[in-house]
Amino acid sequence: MSADPEFCRAPEAPVLRSTPAGRLDDARCSVQALLRGDSPVATAPPARRWLLVEQPGPWGRDALLESRFDRRVASRLAARARELGVRVQLVRRAGERLSASGRRWAVADTTPGVETIWWSTRDTDADLLEVPWDGSVGTPSTTPTYLVCTHGAHDVCCAVRGRPLARALPAGGAPVDVWETSHLGGDRFAANVVVLPWGFVYGQVPEDGSALVAAHAAGQVALPWLRGRAGLVPAAQAAQHHARGELGLLGVHDLPPRRVRALPAPAPGIDRFDVTLAGPAGDVLVTLESRLSTSAHRLTCAAPNPGHWRTWHPLALQVAAPA
Repeated sequence: MSADPEFCRAPEAPVLRSTPAGRLDDARCSVQALLRGDSPVATAPPARRWLLVEQPGPWGRDALLESRFDRRVASRLAARARELGVRVQLVRRAGERLSASGRRWAVADTTPGVETIWWSTRDTDADLLEVPWDGSVGTPSTTPTYLVCTHGAHDVCCAVRGRPLARALPAGGAPVDVWETSHLGGDRFAANVVVLPWGFVYGQVPEDGSALVAAHAAGQVALPWLRGRAGLVPAAQAAQHHARGELGLLGVHDLPPRRVRALPAPAPGIDRFDVTLAGPAGDVLVTLESRLSTSAHRLTCAAPNPGHWRTWHPLALQVAAPA
């Protein structure tokens, strides 16, 4: 099956998807990204394990260090997270929906086949330096957890786009656990959302998020806004996204990556890969390449200079014959 060579490439005259809620000046990074038609595909972060730390109140640009979290603990917590390969996110309830204690914390593991999240409470912030982060402490939750980036001190787009979405969720009546969260990355794709414990990251989520919630309630991804799955390398994210669209396999557990193989580079600055995915009737092989964007733009509102980004372009898709 041939792949569309225009995948992940901004069209000449982009047709905007439904615009996220929140009005912004035309110069803002998320508005410009929509106008250019920037693709968010394969931009999910690399972390498989996430530490969620409830911290009500304001967050500075570095949320952990510039909040009401104990500053004597913050740097040591960040060091422990780096050592263990865990991503730290501050979380708080949206709007006036305050939690009972403000002391909840959780560890989520997005590893395919594991996908768990355990919630617990702490007496002091320093407790997080001692407790295990392996799921042996806490209560497992089966309710999907939605983290909506509202970190305005990092980028105003995240606040203006994210806060209305966080207040609107849950939409459609599905049971979900909704939190505002600190910086998720990809500011120009605001409003950004990660759905745990699977680690699916979404960008430019429109309106009240009802279509996103409905998709996950049905056990599927919402492909139009999917940036990728956290913990997968970008090539695997891009291949999975393309195969989902071509084959209509939208289940959250569909098409797990089996192998990523780098191919000889056809030219300087161009990377090429074969990615093997496990399909329902045999392996799915996607060949794709990545290259830098042809033009440079500001990738965040605060960026001092324009920058380039990687774009992804599938070349071929083959489905192995059933054994």
